[in-house]
Amino acid sequence: MSTDRNTSTSGRPSTRIVTVTPNPSLDRTIELAGELQRGAVQRATRSTAEPGGKGVNVSRVVVASGGDTIAVLPGDELDPVLLGLATRGIPTAAMAIGAPLRSNVTVTEPTGTTTKLNEPGPSLAGRLDEFAALVADSAGPTPTGPGARWVVLAGSLPPGLPDDALAVLVRAVRARHGDDVRIAVDSSGVPFTALLQSGERIDLVKPNAEELAEVVGGDPDEYERDLDAAAAAADRLRSRGVDSVLLTLGSAGAVLVGPEGSFAAAAPRIVARSTVGAGDSSLAGYLLAEVAGARPEERLAQAVATGAAAAALPGSDVPALDHTDPSAVEVRSLRPATTSAATPGTAPEPTPEPTPEPV
Repeated sequence: MSTDRNTSTSGRPSTRIVTVTPNPSLDRTIELAGELQRGAVQRATRSTAEPGGKGVNVSRVVVASGGDTIAVLPGDELDPVLLGLATRGIPTAAMAIGAPLRSNVTVTEPTGTTTKLNEPGPSLAGRLDEFAALVADSAGPTPTGPGARWVVLAGSLPPGLPDDALAVLVRAVRARHGDDVRIAVDSSGVPFTALLQSGERIDLVKPNAEELAEVVGGDPDEYERDLDAAAAAADRLRSRGVDSVLLTLGSAGAVLVGPEGSFAAAAPRIVARSTVGAGDSSLAGYLLAEVAGARPEERLAQAVATGAAAAALPGSDVPALDHTDPSAVEVRSLRPATTSAATPGTAPEPTPEPTPEPV
């Protein structure tokens, strides 16, 4: 009996989440006892180092929650990032580059204020086609299971890759797997704008308020104050080949807009220790709920609960789903979706000039 390549032999859909991090890092987090004083010498109360990058963080949450994932990234076998992932039991598919991956430094204050210093990363000039092939291979069936349900393209691009690299990666996955694999994107700046203008269909994007304003205009502060305005702005993305939008708004909560309608969720009250990886954890929570068959409002509740749990942890620690409480997240329905995702190949709406991509 034949089965869909993204369905197991038992007939259950795949639950595997493949993450793609083109510009991974070793994330060092330094915790201070007081406010960061510019130009002063201060002692840290705690310091940690974790393999990082947006896609890597999603895989870390998936593994912590007992899920199925593989992290695709550039890097050599003995690079500290790859060694750190191996130590934590996170499966990887890596493209050797013969150069060290970058290090990022985050300084956190007791109030939860976070200061980040990010290196640019090694150049991947001339390696995009090879990396795209690795991504497409990793999304396929394995000897022990079906192909991926989700491919997550996350984070900034390293030096040497063209602005349309995200679109190239999407095309590589679609050419090999068609619509059998769903694609989620968490990026910003010029590469994200280029992807939206490419006409490639995306199943899910996860911007924050500033990233949404980059591509549809408007005031990020207003989106955090007015969730109805945020939902209306997110809905405009759906005319550009995007099926669903998970808009994370920090302490204001989150909004989900898709074919099933628009929903808003308030964030639970927490004592924030570090916001590092909170948005990545939200995306992981959403995807884990989706592969488990949850309804849209349940996915949103799990996303908000997972992001809040991450923000309450020190440094770049990530939560497992069993350490979250989605039942404490209040979700309300805003209105039915009024805009359908654009058909691939149709002309997208004009996009505001993007700001430079954060790294």
